[in-house]
Amino acid sequence: MLRLITDFDGPIMDVSERYYQVYQLCLEKTKYPDQEVRELSKAEFWQLKRSHIPEKEVALKSGLNAEQGEEFAKIRKQTVHTQPYFQYDVLVPGALDALTKVQQAGVDLVVMTMRRVRELDYAFDKYDLGQFFPENRRYCLSNDYVKTRDIEDKPLLMAKAIKELPPVAETWMVGDTEADITAAKKHGVKMIGVESGIRDRTQLQSYQPDLIVANLQAAVDFIFSEMKLGN
Repeated sequence: MLRLITDFDGPIMDVSERYYQVYQLCLEKTKYPDQEVRELSKAEFWQLKRSHIPEKEVALKSGLNAEQGEEFAKIRKQTVHTQPYFQYDVLVPGALDALTKVQQAGVDLVVMTMRRVRELDYAFDKYDLGQFFPENRRYCLSNDYVKTRDIEDKPLLMAKAIKELPPVAETWMVGDTEADITAAKKHGVKMIGVESGIRDRTQLQSYQPDLIVANLQAAVDFIFSEMKLGN
């Protein structure tokens, strides 16, 4: 049997508008009255994020000073993973078709995400995604989990999944960050990076996944071709 483990934000959910809305909030909250700042366009902002530019540098590029940059980064960290901002997330084009294809082929489908339970449940309820991932195929953080860094926390989730899930002949991972690649490689799982998320190709390449493709749909097509499924 084949198993596909997919990250949630990036392969399935487009989080760019949420991040941009929080950026605009942080800029508004940290600028001085009558201070002239340069609000980055969404395209400019998202390219900085995908290039892994630090929050403080994003603040400086927007016309804030170093002290304001500290506050900017603090507010961003406190806000970006809270309501009401999750409402701005939307499905990545083609993601539902890809999930349907995987499910219909009888592949064991698992989601593995740094979202907390309540954050994942919100999106699952909004987009009816529970049909693809039963409760025992959802790996996320508990609501009271104290995060360290994704690149450290995600391999722990992968270890938990490998221990709990029944053995299969082959496992693939699809994700959009260095945390996904690190988790997969640490546990000997084949890894496909996708460019539909928060890291660009250059960032993904630096962590050496097995393959980089545009999105989940392209990743599924490749896996099915390799495994000679869905013909």
